[in-house]
Amino acid sequence: MKYIIDNDLHIHSLLSSCSGDAEQTAERILQYAKINSLKTVCITDHFWDDVIKGASDWYAPQNYEHISKALPLPKDDNVRFLFGCESEMDKNFHLGISKEKFDFFDFVIIPTTHFHMRGFTLSEEQALNTKSRAKAWCDRLCAVLDMDLPFEKTGLAHLTCHLIAPTRNEYLEVLSLLEYDAMYKLFKKAAELKVGIELNASDMNFPENEADTILKPYKIAKEAGCKFYCGSDAHHPNTFDTSKQIFERAVNLLGLTEDDKFII
Repeated sequence: MKYIIDNDLHIHSLLSSCSGDAEQTAERILQYAKINSLKTVCITDHFWDDVIKGASDWYAPQNYEHISKALPLPKDDNVRFLFGCESEMDKNFHLGISKEKFDFFDFVIIPTTHFHMRGFTLSEEQALNTKSRAKAWCDRLCAVLDMDLPFEKTGLAHLTCHLIAPTRNEYLEVLSLLEYDAMYKLFKKAAELKVGIELNASDMNFPENEADTILKPYKIAKEAGCKFYCGSDAHHPNTFDTSKQIFERAVNLLGLTEDDKFII
């Protein structure tokens, strides 16, 4: 059976500093789920654990006391509304969430492609050129997969995020430099660990001429046996209007079935 778009596990609320939209409430997120017949949604505000040293000035205010203001989440008989977070990994591969704090969340997504945070997530050496950025893409993903984490409730966010490089041409070049063997090895391990691979609405909203380059990692992930979830990465309510259509396109292009679905 074809993959059914019934989940969105990457949604920000007004509590994420990158949103701050007074209309991006938990109630509005639930409304989006009901309108689009989603069975599971997850609020994933940015988070850095107070017990982990090294937070950037931007991440430091995004502690548990702050993002837990979303609780309690509204309930609905037909929607499973989960409380999650989007943590971060710095340039030295230190994760901004302790193992103990994982228990506070239903789902944790980890981005490895926030390359725009130079000096925090990416060193100057790693940011030097497209070749060094391609190596950082693999190294950072490898570092997460080498951690001792509850991967059954962990997702890898936006692996083809546009923030990988400062321009679109450089972004596409970085992705083209990723080698099949290296990616297959990483995704095979990801499949064994049962970590989720995100289909991010922003990543998947590309012109047809870029499809082969951008979909390559996901095709390899599917070949390696990975499971996929949807993530609108919505920061504002207007993102909800187009997300499901973008997910449907990605599912069709990748030929995903229900057997390819990541389920928490």
